[in-house]
This record gives sequence, structure tokens and C-alpha cells, in this order.
Amino acid sequence: MASVPVLEIDDLHVAVDNQEVIKGLSLVVRGGEVHALMGPNGTGKSTLAQTLMGHPRYTVTAGSVRLDGQDLLALRTDQRARAGLFLAMQYPHEISGVTTANFLRTAINARRPESDPIRLKDFRDQLDAAMDRLHMDRQFANRYLNEGFSGGEKKRNEILQMMMLKPRIAILDEIDSGLDIDAVRLVAEAIEAMRGPEIGMLLITHYQRILSYIRPDVVHIMYDGRIVRTGDATLAAELEERGYDWVRTAMAEGRA
Repeated sequence: MASVPVLEIDDLHVAVDNQEVIKGLSLVVRGGEVHALMGPNGTGKSTLAQTLMGHPRYTVTAGSVRLDGQDLLALRTDQRARAGLFLAMQYPHEISGVTTANFLRTAINARRPESDPIRLKDFRDQLDAAMDRLHMDRQFANRYLNEGFSGGEKKRNEILQMMMLKPRIAILDEIDSGLDIDAVRLVAEAIEAMRGPEIGMLLITHYQRILSYIRPDVVHIMYDGRIVRTGDATLAAELEERGYDWVRTAMAEGRA
């Protein structure tokens, strides 16, 4: 039986173009947990996501990140993905010449032994079921990855990838942006269906609306490169009611 995944971030400091953006962030996400990370624009949420996945623009100046006890920062981006880390991007890229189906099958096989690739029928059955759950036209599987997709279709395609790849830790960077109300519900239901001890999730969002469908176990408020408050799902509702000015005022007064 596989162990419960654990992502451990300890006193992480990250710079972009020699300017410190993340200023000592600590966080632990375990399998079976959904953590919501909320905060205003420019506070470092997406920087955290990109840093964890290994984007070369972001320089770790101090701290550590471990996935299942392994030093994540010592791994290349592809090695992090093979270890079970997944990032649903805020702005998914278009890849011409590579169909969604081929991309997914290649990614799945990259995490399997070379002698044991996924059977084509099994892959197609899983892909069709996942697309049906997301109310995606199956023809999208034969189109080039994200090419010509609307913003909402790209976001659903990110969740499709998560459903197919079954990562150990998933980082969902503003997966609700660009989605209408029905699409938010569909995406949220798919995320909820994946909840279990074999996966931990870090859900980055500005707004409480997706949290109306996904009840997080833990809510963190990030401000100025740090986590300044942590609580349960009621913290997100309080933030929605009072706004981020409440956080700014509390920080200025030393109450956060």
C-alpha cells in the first residue's frame, strides 16, 4: 500500500529578478487534505506555485521543500512531476502539433516502467470517463493541446490532466478564474471526487466562490510573501465578507 503523500515547505524564501517575493513561508499538505491559499494580487501565491514546480525564473534563497521526504528543490521539473507533483496552471499554454490524448498518454507512461505502458483501451476508457465527468466534448482529445480553447476549456483541460495523471500532491493555481458558474461547479465536483488519502491539494484562489463547492480542511491567508493567518473553512467566508483591506489593516496594526 502506498504511503500517504506529504509536501513539507519550511521557511521558504524566493526571489524574482533579485527582489524577494516569498519571505519565509512554511506549510505542510498531507494526503486527504485540501488547503486553500488565499490573498490579494501580488502577494506571492502564483510565485509559490511556480517555484514548487521548478520554474527557472524563481530563485530559492533559503528554506527547504520536501515531497515524501525527498528534497524537491534538488529535482528538475520533469523529475518533480514523476515524483507525483502536479501544477494546474493559471494560464495554460497552447502546444501546437501535440494532441491532448497523445500528451496525456505520454505523461502517464513517463511515470510507469518502460516495460509496462498503459494499454490503449484502458487509456481511452479512462479518458472518455474523465471527459464525460467534466462535460467535455470527446473531440477535444484529438485537438492540439489547448490550441483554440477558450479560457474555461483550458481550465477544464487542466483538471482533466489531474484526473488522468493521479498525482500525489496537486497545486491548483486559480483554477476557477475564467469559469462561469456552471463550469466552476463541474470543476469543483471533479476535484471533490478525487479527494482521498492518496492525494493532497493546495488550492490557490482569490475568491470564496469555488469554496462554496469545495470545503477546504485548512484555509491560509497570504500577505506580503508570508502566511499571516490560518484557520478552517469559516476563515474564507470571513475574508469574503470583510475583504482584503481587513488583512492589510490587521497587518499594519500587528494583529494578523
